[in-house]
Amino acid sequence: MGEAASDLALTEPSDAVLIARIREGDTSAYGTLYERHLSAARRLARGLTEGDRAEDAVQDTFTKILDVLRRGGGPQSGFRPYLLTSVRRTIYDGYRSEKRLQPTDQMELYIPGMPFSDPVLEDLERSMIVRAYQSLPERWRAVLWHTEVEGAKPADIAPLLGLTANGVAALAYRAREGLRQAYLQMHLATPSRSAAPSRTAAGAGVTLVGAEVADDQCRPALDKLGSYVRGGLGKRETRAVERHLDECDRCNAIYLELADVNTTLREALGPFVLGTAATAYLAALAKGGAAAGGVFGWFRHLPKREQHVMAGGTAAVAAAVVAGLILVSDEQPAGPMRTPSPAAQPPASEPSKPSAAGPERPPLPPVPPSSKPPSPAPQPPPPVPPVRLTARIGTVGVLLREHPGIIALLVSNTGDGRSRDVIADVDLPPGVTYAGGSIGRNAVAFKPRRAPGDGWSCRPISSRVRCTHEPLRAGAATSAYLHVDVGEDAPFNEPPQVRLRAGDVRAGAGAADGVVAGGMPARFADDGNLGIVQVGNALLSCDEKEGRGCAKALRRQGHRRDNDLWEMAPLDLDRVRATKASSAAKLVLPAGGKVRWAGLYWSGVGRGGPAKLRPPRGAYRQVRPEQVDRGRMPDFGVYQAFADVTRLVRRHGGGQWWGADVPTKAGTSHYAGWSLVVVVAHPKAPYQQAMVLDGARSLGPHAAERVDVPVNGLLATTELARIGLVAWEGDAGLQGDRLLLDGRPLTPVAGDRSPGNVADGSANGAIGAGLTFGIDVDYFSTRLDGARRLRLTTRQDAYLAGVVTVTAPMRS
Repeated sequence: MGEAASDLALTEPSDAVLIARIREGDTSAYGTLYERHLSAARRLARGLTEGDRAEDAVQDTFTKILDVLRRGGGPQSGFRPYLLTSVRRTIYDGYRSEKRLQPTDQMELYIPGMPFSDPVLEDLERSMIVRAYQSLPERWRAVLWHTEVEGAKPADIAPLLGLTANGVAALAYRAREGLRQAYLQMHLATPSRSAAPSRTAAGAGVTLVGAEVADDQCRPALDKLGSYVRGGLGKRETRAVERHLDECDRCNAIYLELADVNTTLREALGPFVLGTAATAYLAALAKGGAAAGGVFGWFRHLPKREQHVMAGGTAAVAAAVVAGLILVSDEQPAGPMRTPSPAAQPPASEPSKPSAAGPERPPLPPVPPSSKPPSPAPQPPPPVPPVRLTARIGTVGVLLREHPGIIALLVSNTGDGRSRDVIADVDLPPGVTYAGGSIGRNAVAFKPRRAPGDGWSCRPISSRVRCTHEPLRAGAATSAYLHVDVGEDAPFNEPPQVRLRAGDVRAGAGAADGVVAGGMPARFADDGNLGIVQVGNALLSCDEKEGRGCAKALRRQGHRRDNDLWEMAPLDLDRVRATKASSAAKLVLPAGGKVRWAGLYWSGVGRGGPAKLRPPRGAYRQVRPEQVDRGRMPDFGVYQAFADVTRLVRRHGGGQWWGADVPTKAGTSHYAGWSLVVVVAHPKAPYQQAMVLDGARSLGPHAAERVDVPVNGLLATTELARIGLVAWEGDAGLQGDRLLLDGRPLTPVAGDRSPGNVADGSANGAIGAGLTFGIDVDYFSTRLDGARRLRLTTRQDAYLAGVVTVTAPMRS
């Protein structure tokens, strides 16, 4: 596997090459950077925040960095640490903006090589070790981050640096040696700012503070300290240095820092870049095999003497080194330090004898035997657990011309090993486009209309959509929902396809259907601990002043329960002068539930227009339709309008909602009404797939006798599923309206509860009369058992099918 990665490094452009291309105007190169580093950015963001906030921070950061690179700023080669610092600061900036502080979209204002204005970090930045780290070329800092902090193997990061695995190992050694040399040179060149130790009050350890330290007694030892650490001194000089270190706390502390930077950069630099998520981020890497031992595992492997001293001084020393990861663009080392040649190579460790003047000292490595980097001894690679990917792809509901739709993708790792990053290339049918738009400076970035969910990130590439996901552990599965737009000339029967790759693993799948001529497309689809709640009410009704017959009908009694038998008049119950027709419905959301999506639907006689909606403890606001579908009743035209009201419902939650002034006409047989459909996530719900399908479909005389609604995209169990229906202009007195699931009639849970008359004027949640003329908001409970088609039929009545919802427990 390592050799394959090494060969790949010679064919794939490095991060530095990609960054140079971006600065020259080739923004397509950013896609490769994006795919290489997306999983790392997500891993950090999820350690600092949760949910959509994490994904938003990642996407915002990538967009801002692209803008910085196009203007000549940002990193030259060390993209990963620059990106992670940017993600952390984007999240912190978001928290500050919630406290009424002004955020900025100019990334270089706070990532040009400058940390936040924090007095503690400013003090640390002035420490010797930080200044030494800052002086290193960016390429050295990058390789130290990948190898020492993230614990990646040279073969894995070779493509990022454009080197072979052996080249990465040699570069990493030069970087470590360069850091030690820079640190020593700063101590020798600027004695007035050397780091002097001071004992704590309890005498528990050493804390480094700025003071005058270098004197005639210390300078000879400091001159030889670099060679001492490398094991390059003779016996007499070694004993002299050891005697001085045992007697001089200040030089011993410098030695500890110097010896420590060779092995503890992971613990030191990680928290500065990663913030409070350092432990979670690095632990996630360890689980993936990138860095075993955890964040603080290095401490247990230090010699006893270093453990004792570092117990009191680690916090300050590590924090000082941490502050050194300040992203600067200057490639020149600071001070008189010379770039070390490849001649000095990392030697194998060999324990030294204890000094006669004190306790056991850390092991001294021997002098390297040659001027060339030692080649690692070939070892048989450990057995790698197999990774097997499987894919399913299909439409949710249907893809219908001139309508939005959803394509569902399910990817599973059925093998025994953890996969690499998953890349899915989805080939869309001709005339079908990924829904969203370009954003950012010069519109070079893309933001989908709705995120695909479950950790996926997708962007269009020509006629394809490329989606990426972090590695999948053995037995894991993940799903993505791609919202698309279907053109008016999209050809039929060309289904979407998907090709997967994760490292060397490949898989693919094709959908059963493409664009079709009939059915209902999907408005929303997702899976998780979800449920769907739908309520509504009528806005036209019979006039109770006409006699006892109206009052009886509203109690669902008598023989005049059809709007064909009444002069329908506006129903106005809110006592608000500004409205002419109003009604209320009670929306009950589960405790602890969070609104994932909400849609407002309304319908009446005519061609449609805006409606009014009032939340609990709020005022009416006008809602303009985002989509209007039209149908036909025997004597007049009708419509169904839709608007996304997710933000409004999320803000106000459950309670009594009011709908008002839906465009319609009063008169015999006429109707008007509104319905609120809400998808809720809550922990007590089973793991389900939830879908909302919509579109005005006329049934009855002068229209269709039946309407088929495919419910593609389901992996349902045999547990009970819930199907919802919103329909308009059904009559309780006319039989023959049925909802069939693969030929089986379903029974509504409310109203007359007749499987032979489902459009019977009953609306869930309606406040007021028991009969809601002209509107049905019904539920049905059934087992899907692999069923694929719902069918709406009628024999006597004429009605408009508007919305079908499905929540079905999924197979694991």
